[in-house]
Amino acid sequence: MRQMWPLYAAGFTTAFGAHAIAANLGGFSDDAVTSLMVLGGLLALYDGAEVLLKPVFGSLADRIGARPVLLGGLIAFAGASAVFVVADRPGWLWVARLGQGAAASAFSPSASSLVARLNPAARHGRAFGSYGFYKSLGYTCGPLLGGVLVWAGGLRLLFAVLTVLGIVVAGWAFLAVPVVAPLPKARQTVLDLARRLSSPAFLGPTLALAASTAGLSVGVGFLPVSGRAAGLGTVATGAAVSVLALCAALVQPRAGRALDDGRLGTRTGLTAGLVVTAAGLATAMLPGLGGVLAAATLIGAGTGLITPLAFAALAASTSPERLGQTMGTAELGRELGDAGGPLLVATVATAAGLSWGFGVLAGLIGVGAVVAVSQTRRAAA
Repeated sequence: MRQMWPLYAAGFTTAFGAHAIAANLGGFSDDAVTSLMVLGGLLALYDGAEVLLKPVFGSLADRIGARPVLLGGLIAFAGASAVFVVADRPGWLWVARLGQGAAASAFSPSASSLVARLNPAARHGRAFGSYGFYKSLGYTCGPLLGGVLVWAGGLRLLFAVLTVLGIVVAGWAFLAVPVVAPLPKARQTVLDLARRLSSPAFLGPTLALAASTAGLSVGVGFLPVSGRAAGLGTVATGAAVSVLALCAALVQPRAGRALDDGRLGTRTGLTAGLVVTAAGLATAMLPGLGGVLAAATLIGAGTGLITPLAFAALAASTSPERLGQTMGTAELGRELGDAGGPLLVATVATAAGLSWGFGVLAGLIGVGAVVAVSQTRRAAA
């Protein structure tokens, strides 16, 4: 549908903006990133803003409508990017990066909410699968295209492209995305909210999203380290990361169609995705190119299987008037996995080696799969 394409473009924008800059911060200048601590801080700004603000903007989308929050977020993303284009100074890089993260916190859950609202429940799997596909393309293209832009004109050119991208997608969404009025909703107490967010219908898919995102983040961040330790060059390790993102992109639409057609159940699919992701992390413990590529393939496939099924399950279990709040809070779970997975692996790797880091995360995700299987059997009984 014509109205869906700007939403897919919004998903691409947040993913491309996050990874294109993150992968190329070190090439800015010697003064911009003077230490790993400063680099870490710049990387954390984007995700930190999302962790804090996504639930807030998700609730705002329920209150005033998802379309205005989507448009406002995209315009703010373009404005934050333009700050660095105009200033072109290291200090303003912090401001621009924080602004981009805050803006993405607005338009990302709003786009997810609109994907659910603009499609019937029978097509949620396909819709979220397609949305995830284009978001994964952003993750895949970001480091490569961002590197080309930085090589051609520095970070200033990359931020200029992101400014134009934000404006174009905002204009496209303004023209193509229909007005979706906020729905009236009953008063919700803090206890009601806590009860809803602690229910299995919310926790199960959200924890699966967090686990898959943790695996994805660890794969992107640490598989190149593992490859270099095995004597592989940058081309081989870069190819492994591309394989991971590409597998995630290709699997998502297929998983969504299988869900809609009744060929795949939500619990079965989420459990299988957790098992595949855990297997990928376990495979990362094997030395050499074969282990790295097999791990990338399995982690990407597991992530691609989980993502559309989890979001479709969240949409199915949430009343339409609270979709923004649910999607924003679920995105918070993803961001916590995005940060927590690499932190856990890094901590274990520091003490016992990188292979043990992969193994510990694989074990935790595998335990989650076992718990999911036991819950499925209990429900069936």
